[in-house]
Parts: sequence; C-alpha cells; structure tokens
Amino acid sequence: MSIKHPIVAVTGSSGAGTTTVMNSFQHIFRREKLNAQVVEGDAFHRFDRTAMRAAMKAAEESRRQFSHFGPDANLLEDLAALFSEYAATGRGRVRQYLHDEAQAAQYGLEAGMFSPWTDIEPPTDLLFYEGLHGGFVGRGIDVAQHADLLVGVVPIINLEWIQKLHRDKTLRGYSQEAVMDTILRRMPDYAHHICPQFSRTHVNFQRVPTVDTSNPFTARDIPSADESFVVIRFTNPKGIDFPYLLTMLHDSFMSRPNVIVVPGGKMGLAMQLIFTPMILQMIDRQRRAA
Repeated sequence: MSIKHPIVAVTGSSGAGTTTVMNSFQHIFRREKLNAQVVEGDAFHRFDRTAMRAAMKAAEESRRQFSHFGPDANLLEDLAALFSEYAATGRGRVRQYLHDEAQAAQYGLEAGMFSPWTDIEPPTDLLFYEGLHGGFVGRGIDVAQHADLLVGVVPIINLEWIQKLHRDKTLRGYSQEAVMDTILRRMPDYAHHICPQFSRTHVNFQRVPTVDTSNPFTARDIPSADESFVVIRFTNPKGIDFPYLLTMLHDSFMSRPNVIVVPGGKMGLAMQLIFTPMILQMIDRQRRAA
C-alpha cells in the first residue's frame, strides 16, 4: 500500500461486469481531474491467443487443469512486481492485450496479440487495475497486499454464467456447447483462485436477480438492472455514512451492520457515492505527503 502512489484494483471473473465498474471509476477520475494509469488484467496473460490455444490443447491431452483463471496462464509475478514498483516509485511497465482488429491495427499487429511493453509516463495520480487477479495471493505471490482500495464484482454464479453465455455467443460467435465447456474447464480455478479474492476485498458488489435464473443455460436474456438488487459489503464499515447512503439511494436497506442492499438500477449511483470520498481521501493524503 502506498500514500504517494495509490493503487485501486477491481477484481472479478470473466463476464462479471468489472468493465461497468471501471466506467464508473473513470467518471470519478474525469470529474475530479485525476490522471489514472489504467492497467487491464488481460495484459498479464502469459500467452497470446494462438499460443493459448496450443497450451490449452496440450493441457487437455495431459489431463492437466489449465484456464485463464489460474496462475499458470498468467504473469502474476509480473503483476505483483508492477504493483510493488508503482507503489514505491509511481513507475512500471505496462502493455495491452489487443482484443480486436481495430486495436491491433494501431500497432501493426493481429488481434489476440500483445502490444509492446512501455514505461508508465509520470506523473500519474494513481494506478487503476481491472481484471481477474487484483486480489490474488498464492504460490509465494501477493498481489492483494499492494492495493489501497480493492473492489470485488461478483454476480451470483448463475447470473454470471448467463452474462458469459450471451456475451460469447452474441459478440464472439461461440456455440453454447463451447461456452459451457469453457465454464466447466474453468470451475476448479474459479473455486481455488478467483473466489478467495473476494474475502480480501475492501468492498464487494454482488448483483442478485429477482427473476428466475435457476437454469442459466436456457435463459433467453440477461436480467436487467431493474430486475436485480445489488448487495454491497464493506469489510470495515467504520467511516461509511450509511444513513446518508440510505437517504440518497431510494428503496435501499441494511441487511447486516456492514451490508447495504440497493436496487440494481442504482448501482452506478451507489459507486459514485461510495468511492468518490474514498478516492478524494487517497489524493488528499498523497498531496499532504508530497
């Protein structure tokens, strides 16, 4: 953790909605005129798209557990090193995973490859990470220890699967059988390496639908925000102004002393109300130290 060079990390599995949270933070950064260095977790995959397919095939042939959720498929040592270096100096090296042809064309590369590593250009106010492993601890690697604010995004598992099925089938052209195979292949790594991170987060957002999602593989659409509640859990509720949040977030309620439940459509507003003062406190401490 660092006063001079704070790190905010949002962690959640594929299809969990971490990108939505990233957009909410970007609104805060823009409104408060903060220069945030954004780091995408995909940039720390160990293999590009072609090499990953080969690695997965080799793992299947040897009946070895292997998926993007696990440490073997990611450069988690490098991620922890980046966090450590940034916290100490405000510097580090980053790259991008080039998801599509438009991104890849900027570098003269193909989709599914990585951009070259580049140095972070100071000054930056903070580092913002969004990906699978912002709270990872294991194999002698501790990414979580460097995060000044660690946020988990965790839809209930059936909703997460529905979101992934619709995204991969509609946007990426995969068959339902292929997506189901991916879900099943990732399950051991999900249980061992993704779920434990949510016990280390400072704040968790879990979307819970109020419609039937009992069979996610036959769902025709993704439950909307208005068909959901969001359960927000604070590890340490000290300093959280719950009466203010209950007033500002209509139809919200407390389910435990450290948990507030808000209508799904107010998730973005809740993030603005909760995280804006947290970010401003970080920046205030940073400027006082400078």
